[in-house]
Amino acid sequence: MIRLKVLITVKTYPIPSAKYDELVCTAGVTKNGEFIRLYPINFRELSWDKQYKKYQWIEVEAEKHKGRDSRKESWRPDCDTLRSVGEIIKPHRGNWDNRAKYVLPLVSQSIEELQEKKKKDKTSLGIIKPKEVFDLAITPEIPKWSAPQLAALKQARLWETRKNTRVPPRKVPWKFQYCFLCNDPRCKGNHKILIEDWEVGALYWREVDKGKSPEEAAQSVKKKFLENICGPDKDTYFYVGTILAHGSWVVIGVFYPKKKKEPQLPLFDRNK
Repeated sequence: MIRLKVLITVKTYPIPSAKYDELVCTAGVTKNGEFIRLYPINFRELSWDKQYKKYQWIEVEAEKHKGRDSRKESWRPDCDTLRSVGEIIKPHRGNWDNRAKYVLPLVSQSIEELQEKKKKDKTSLGIIKPKEVFDLAITPEIPKWSAPQLAALKQARLWETRKNTRVPPRKVPWKFQYCFLCNDPRCKGNHKILIEDWEVGALYWREVDKGKSPEEAAQSVKKKFLENICGPDKDTYFYVGTILAHGSWVVIGVFYPKKKKEPQLPLFDRNK
């Protein structure tokens, strides 16, 4: 085990897990400027003082994953050692520069570039800037967790005595996918990539809890992610990572500062 200092940039939506009870994939940037993945973390079972937020520094003892997960960035944390070690890095009046200095040096040109890195050294995390976002596709999903998932979850909790155990997270009955083009000659066409960001599920259920129908709530997610997060006034980047089971890329978070205004040149040279 070694002690790591990590700036949290990504939290995925929680899912029941046969092995880990409930799984949230967390990713961030180390103080050395490298991407890292921390899992398993059963986030909702953490004590309140350990429930970190995005763009907050944490410290935790961890070790490299062994065996099945050979992805370069994957580490197994000891959640008992986890603690927050600083205030959340908040944008100042829309200015994300304090966040950008940790994130933007890690930008890759495209999914295609990351795929090449994956083949070379098992890279499985990255950040890219799409050339154009065409759509956010919405597809119906089974509205409940599968029987095997729930059975495994129940069995896992029978063997533990945690006082804080909660019901499984609500399953989002939709699949949301970004449709975009990379800014890279190697890009052979539109990507259609699943979104697993915590914010998608959280926003969907907030809208449902306000009284919207499932269809209306899904459209609210689409409007927010297309018109705000990927709006014309935003300089949008996607955090992406691979799924362990089959290696495909998914969007696990978004970095979306406001575009900076270009300085306006004077129409006339006053010195002439």
